Amino acid sequence: MRRAVSSMAGANVGASLRLVTDKIKVAAECRPQALQTANVRLVAVGKTKPIELIQQAYNHGQRNFGENYVQELSEKAANPDVVAKCPDIKWHFIGHLQRNKVKQLSSIANLYMVETVSSEKIASALDMSWGRLKRDDRLKVMAQINTSGEDTKHGATPDQSVKLVRHILEKCPNLHFIGLMTIGSFNHDLSSGPNPDFLILVDCKQHVCKELQLNLEAVELSMGMSNDFEHAIHLGSTNVRVGSTIFGARVYPAMKSGENRNATLPTSEPQSTVTT
Repeated sequence: MRRAVSSMAGANVGASLRLVTDKIKVAAECRPQALQTANVRLVAVGKTKPIELIQQAYNHGQRNFGENYVQELSEKAANPDVVAKCPDIKWHFIGHLQRNKVKQLSSIANLYMVETVSSEKIASALDMSWGRLKRDDRLKVMAQINTSGEDTKHGATPDQSVKLVRHILEKCPNLHFIGLMTIGSFNHDLSSGPNPDFLILVDCKQHVCKELQLNLEAVELSMGMSNDFEHAIHLGSTNVRVGSTIFGARVYPAMKSGENRNATLPTSEPQSTVTT
């Protein structure tokens, strides 16, 4: 029975992954001509999902995987099966990063990118930690921008975006700035027009590149999840974070008496529904 369940789960992951990649391809082809040269990276978000499903996606060609929690990412990256069977996996950290978790995050094998550098302090701590490890390559990072202005979201304000990126470029020699990331507000009604949070991030990119004399084509945008990744791609996203559409809806452990569900949910997802 266990093998049958495993086989069915793998088939579902493979089919879902193909569906998402096909949609990404179509969405990319429908972008304005000015955006046609930018490739789109799919980050499969495996939060709360077992290693078995991560391996199934890997076996179907997926290489970039995202996690919201440092502890969960650390455990998955160190799993013997992942180490042995997924040698070139690329881990993205996409959750809120606290300074006391920077050292643990930096030490994770195959850490490819940290998408949520939300402040100069976090950037400096990550730079110092990565530098102590004396890795051959700089750590790829994105500056997180709070485009919705919500208190529950982390990141620099759009007005602070240039200052944060300048700090990474000039004060963090062990970090490689590659783009901007936003979570944005959830459940935007596209019938009312483009998601304003995505448009703000596009404007931030234009402003950052102009002020810091950066090549527009070299700066990525990470925006879009399961419910809106196609729309995000149309607006210029080069990095989309998709979880439940690939791996299925998440089931969180039952809360103990007195626990606050809002406190346990990651900051990059809505409190009521999971849409990554």
